[in-house]
Amino acid sequence: MGTVRLIDPHGGKLVDRTGAKPETTAPKASIKLTEWQQCDFEMIGCGAMSPLVGFMGEADYHGVCDNMKLASGVTWPIPITCAVDEATAGKVSVGERAALTDDAGRLLGYLTVKEKYKQDKQKQAAKCFGTEDVAHPGVKNVMASGDWCLAGPIDVVALRHNPMFSDHRFTPKQTRAEFQRRGWNSIVAFQTRNPIHRAHEYLTKCAQETVDGLLIHPLMGATKDGDIPPEVRMKCYEVLIEKYYHPDHTMLSVMPAAMRYAGPKECVLHAILRQNYGCTHFIVGRDHAGVGTYYGTYAAQEMMDSLPPGVLKIQHLKFENTSWSKLAGGMVSEKTFPNIEGDRVSLSGTKVREMLMAGQRPPVEFTRPEIADILIESMRSAK
Repeated sequence: MGTVRLIDPHGGKLVDRTGAKPETTAPKASIKLTEWQQCDFEMIGCGAMSPLVGFMGEADYHGVCDNMKLASGVTWPIPITCAVDEATAGKVSVGERAALTDDAGRLLGYLTVKEKYKQDKQKQAAKCFGTEDVAHPGVKNVMASGDWCLAGPIDVVALRHNPMFSDHRFTPKQTRAEFQRRGWNSIVAFQTRNPIHRAHEYLTKCAQETVDGLLIHPLMGATKDGDIPPEVRMKCYEVLIEKYYHPDHTMLSVMPAAMRYAGPKECVLHAILRQNYGCTHFIVGRDHAGVGTYYGTYAAQEMMDSLPPGVLKIQHLKFENTSWSKLAGGMVSEKTFPNIEGDRVSLSGTKVREMLMAGQRPPVEFTRPEIADILIESMRSAK
């Protein structure tokens, strides 16, 4: 096994804000972070959002909204802020420390407040999500957040209390160490917030042929109502990997980020995060990080293609929409086999849910039977 040379983190240095101890004299101000903010706190603290060391100041906020750049000139696509209401903002002055807690009031860490500024919600929605429609889950979250942003570096006492999936919750430092241990120089990351069906399995394995290892990296932070519960998704990943992937070339780790549903801009963010975790390649498929009909089918791929050379070190791998062809006897895309009427095994999300709710497995060409059974049982239990 040769020497492993891992990819540099975004911005050149992997941030680590962990290791703080509870202060003997508690700050007078305490801020209860929302679920979304708790996810961002964990991602900043563990280094997944390098080069960020805390919540963004005003120059970074507007630079990101206006031209996808931090004040330093480093590319960054979406604001990462600690938005609070006016009453909370009034409790802490610039230069002071504030305690940060979860929704149960447990201490997560501290924020040294360097700035306070007004959030421009309409601008952020239009620039980052491409819409101000509050039916969009990301826009809804922004519009419901506080009007003031508190900015400054964080210090982490606990990344998360009682975290889910602790056996698979690896920080960037830990994934990088594991890649080195395995001798992987090239690693492709697969982003998902759903169970992996046959089309996803196909494209991950196509990508896997070109690299040393595959990181299946499901997003397990805050998502929208109606998404499949994380416990169910995790069981699907574990069963699928055990039965249908090579253990020497496949790794499962959860990513505790919040889902913003920002389509192309979020695709850039997801690529940056995976670069920080140590991945050299990133799969970008159909409607990456999309929701509804807000974004074009391949808008995320077009956004990644449009980035100036060198702004990201990670390479994106583009895949067409794929499905099972009865005539070809396997998975195909528009590039690999002609689209003949009645040939493709393709089901809408609505149809799949109807079948699962009725206790029926979708065709094996669409999803593995083991995954179907997990989803059927989940839906039966939820009734």
